[in-house]
Amino acid sequence: MESQPQSRRTGPSELVRTEARALLELAIRLDGPMLAPFARATELVVEAAGRGNRAILLGMGKSGLIARKIAATLCSTGTPAYFLHPAEALHGDLGMVAVGDVAVALSLSGETEELLALLPALRRMGTAVISLCGAAGSTLAQASAVVLDVSVTAEACALNLAPTASTTVMLALGDALAMEVSRKRGFAAEDFAELHPGGRLGRRLARVSELMHAGDAMPQVAAGTPMVEVIHEMSHKKLGMTTVLGEGGVLLGMISDGDLRRLLERDGPNTLTHTAGEIMNARPMTITPEAFAGEALALMEERKITSLIVAGPQGEALGVVHLHDLWVGARG
Repeated sequence: MESQPQSRRTGPSELVRTEARALLELAIRLDGPMLAPFARATELVVEAAGRGNRAILLGMGKSGLIARKIAATLCSTGTPAYFLHPAEALHGDLGMVAVGDVAVALSLSGETEELLALLPALRRMGTAVISLCGAAGSTLAQASAVVLDVSVTAEACALNLAPTASTTVMLALGDALAMEVSRKRGFAAEDFAELHPGGRLGRRLARVSELMHAGDAMPQVAAGTPMVEVIHEMSHKKLGMTTVLGEGGVLLGMISDGDLRRLLERDGPNTLTHTAGEIMNARPMTITPEAFAGEALALMEERKITSLIVAGPQGEALGVVHLHDLWVGARG
């Protein structure tokens, strides 16, 4: 009679420790025997992307779900990739694969039938296969150009059956591959911003120039402007400050609500006798239009201010970015 798997009595914390141990074992392999294969896998993906080709992620079941995530991570960090369901590929979707693409196949056993059935077609197309596999002697591993070991000592599942620690290792290894490919391809924050225009992340990576109050929306007065007009401009533009500009829009200084309060405390009834140039802060904090919204927010929080003047290369005031413009999106 066939023996049944013995259940281990483990709590949730031990399940997490099991997965953590599997990740540590993976890290040790990456520092040792898997260092060269990982480097080669990275090269294959980089070379394919350099030719204008893509990485094809393949996997069935839980491995397929991890493959989808790895494909998404590659795409979001500048490397063209897509998930191809092996069963669908066998029924026509193989036409999505172009000569020069590189395949990344996920299978712990290395004997997933649908994946193995694809190998002859991929071989005919000259598609290099990188396998994330837990069995070096498996059919998939033997047919792969590069094998990345995702074996685990034990699954977190109490029966040591359900893919848990092994899928965690696959996911971490896929992230490592995507990040290394991204680094080698010179993917920068500017590129990341271009690929993430929506939502909170997109807002944080937006350029200051896209969010600033410019033109007529920018509060601005001349150095000789009387205080009554200064206060009117600040109230009308509703940013709690105004720029003080010279000829050609050159920034001379700024006046904030705090400056007005301090002036009122100091001069009382004589407050309105001053001009903008007499009370302005001649060394206001500025930021370049190319800076990211997240940078502007960090600077405001560090200096405990609510607005920044966006200045051009010649010292000209281009606009004003306010804390309210950044807070909701840039915190994400």
